[in-house]
Amino acid sequence: MPSLSQNSSNSPIKTIGIFAKVQDPRCREVAGELLCWLRDRGFTPLLEERLSQYLGDDDGVRGDEIPAQADLVVVLGGDGTLISVARLVGESEVPILGINLGSLGFLTEIPVSGLYEALESCLFRACTISRRMMLNVSLVRGGTEIGSYLALNDAVINKGAPAKIITLDASVDGSFLATFKADGLIIASPTGSTGYSLSANGPIVAPNIDCLLITPICSHTLTNRPIVVSAETEISVVLQSQMENVMLTLDGQVGIPLQCGDEMRVSRAKYRTRLILSGDTDYFTVLRTKLKWGER
Repeated sequence: MPSLSQNSSNSPIKTIGIFAKVQDPRCREVAGELLCWLRDRGFTPLLEERLSQYLGDDDGVRGDEIPAQADLVVVLGGDGTLISVARLVGESEVPILGINLGSLGFLTEIPVSGLYEALESCLFRACTISRRMMLNVSLVRGGTEIGSYLALNDAVINKGAPAKIITLDASVDGSFLATFKADGLIIASPTGSTGYSLSANGPIVAPNIDCLLITPICSHTLTNRPIVVSAETEISVVLQSQMENVMLTLDGQVGIPLQCGDEMRVSRAKYRTRLILSGDTDYFTVLRTKLKWGER
């Protein structure tokens, strides 16, 4: 841990939110060290309340209240932890510094060994920020919107019964696209193109391109293929199957049960996730490394 002599008076950033994968002892250990580091230098750390309980700290703050108070958010964990925080940050668009203590690290690209160097750059120098498009997802039932959600990666309609397929009618800006008979359908952002969509043979899209991806999951029609449409459009997907255990899932983390006739509407959100990058590697280096391209 560096012994930096500068303090918060030298930095425009004063308050730093801290989130971590609380089930992971290593994440909790790093969070405790970071807490001391920030307090020693005169910054105001805001510990997410579950993390504060694990650390025995009495000053925890509810996760959904941190973005409105913080100038910067640090996330200790893997991509899943960062994605959940991105939805919380939402309209505040507070920059997120993701530190990789997980297994993959497409989004949390900075290793834990680079935590303090990256943090010093954010606090006292300059940093590179990638502004990632988010999805606005509305659920309509009987002509009435019953839910509105943000997602960073994707919105997915899929089924719980493995032996059956579901029928989904998809439209783009009111123009009928196709009836998908499949295990499900993924609507992904460019950031989400390396997630579930990639597993379903969807294309990889660079994160600086604004678009929406429509990727069927195990389509029963062999000619159905993934399609990329403009981010200016709205995608509508209507569930036509009378079946239990069909879910709308956001980022693989939030699930909402669906009924026959329910409509999912997906469009580009007004807000963006601002990810702080290391500056040492570009997107294609991360892509090549994580997907092990060129290796036998």
